[in-house]
Amino acid sequence: MGKVAGSSSSIEKLQQKIKEILPDFPGMTAIFDHCFGNTLNTTIKRMPDGTTFVITGDIPAMWLRDSAAQVRPFLALAAEDEELADMIEGLVRRQLECILLDPYANAFNESPNAAGHQDDETEMSPWLWERKYEIDSLCYPLQLSYLLWKNTGRTSHFNETFRQAASTILGLWRTEQHHETESLYRFQRHNGPASDTLARDGKGSPTAYTGMTWSGFRPSDDACAYGYLIPSNMFAVVVLRYLREIAAEVLNDEDLAGEALLLAEEIDRGIQTCGICEHPDYGPIYAYETDGLGGRSLMDDANVPSLLSIPYLGYADKDDPVYRNTRRFILSEANPYFYRGSAAEGIGSPHTPERYIWPIALAMQGLTADAPEEKLRLLKLLEATTAGTGLMHEGFHADDPSRFTRPWFSWANMMFSELLLDYAGIRIKT
Repeated sequence: MGKVAGSSSSIEKLQQKIKEILPDFPGMTAIFDHCFGNTLNTTIKRMPDGTTFVITGDIPAMWLRDSAAQVRPFLALAAEDEELADMIEGLVRRQLECILLDPYANAFNESPNAAGHQDDETEMSPWLWERKYEIDSLCYPLQLSYLLWKNTGRTSHFNETFRQAASTILGLWRTEQHHETESLYRFQRHNGPASDTLARDGKGSPTAYTGMTWSGFRPSDDACAYGYLIPSNMFAVVVLRYLREIAAEVLNDEDLAGEALLLAEEIDRGIQTCGICEHPDYGPIYAYETDGLGGRSLMDDANVPSLLSIPYLGYADKDDPVYRNTRRFILSEANPYFYRGSAAEGIGSPHTPERYIWPIALAMQGLTADAPEEKLRLLKLLEATTAGTGLMHEGFHADDPSRFTRPWFSWANMMFSELLLDYAGIRIKT
């Protein structure tokens, strides 16, 4: 991957500024430098057509979710650095084109080279690395489109491709409100763990109509236990409101604005009606998943969107009482994926071994914390658990950070970077 031309100066200025703001934390600022450079120089590729292809790290494919999260901290510089803004716009354009190739796919190849999981039992194509349908795969490109506008004033990416992609997303989410009766999506993988495939011949576990939209998989790429993934539906509500604003203020499309707002209201009503339950110790909390039939999962996963990330996503304020209750629940051992060890405590994921904590979740805990002291505590914890690599991992053992998955993980690197920027008072406009 080549360096993004013209971006070195602004990044070096930012790195120097961070060192001046935080002179007492050279270890943290060194990790920040390393994370920024690693993402920029090893994962981002400008294409001849002006688009941008961003690999997730050790896999040569582009996830719609990961790629958006990987470039998000660069938005802090995009208003003053045209090359970085061009890079981000190039990614938005590429993501929108990918959605039009197949809105059910989560990961794409750089070319139609048939790499990836071509043996999966679903409608694969040579462009697709993987076709696990996840709501957040469609949320992230809409979010990045909106944030690029808000942080730079650019609107050139709101073109006909954007209109088509937005219409495709609206249509898919409406179809998946009625997954049992209207959806043709199926997914089975016969050569992996149970979490890699959907039950009922690829249709997934049964659901009833709630107003929410169905998801086959979580942002961890693990199968949903119940079809309505609450944090991803929350993210959909947020980006549908973004779409309404874009349609009204930029595209002058009243029909699109109205459709986006109506769908947001329906999904939100489903969340509030079916996504909240009474916990005996914590009071009203959000479930992680539900099915509209009485089944639900009380937990949180490290991957974003998560219940922990609700204020970060913009669905509810940090002071929202149901969020406060939910936060206390998921940051306790009542959450089956919260681990407390001799080296760290935090949220992990069924995607990785038991007692492995994810830096993404620690960074999100800091980004949604009230007190600067808590943000700093989590930054210090992240610094102390790199096992000397100077980069973030996917997960590390709660008792022994030298036991980790992935030597480096670009999404986690940039989540650490965003938390450090936040602590230094530099924030992305939302």
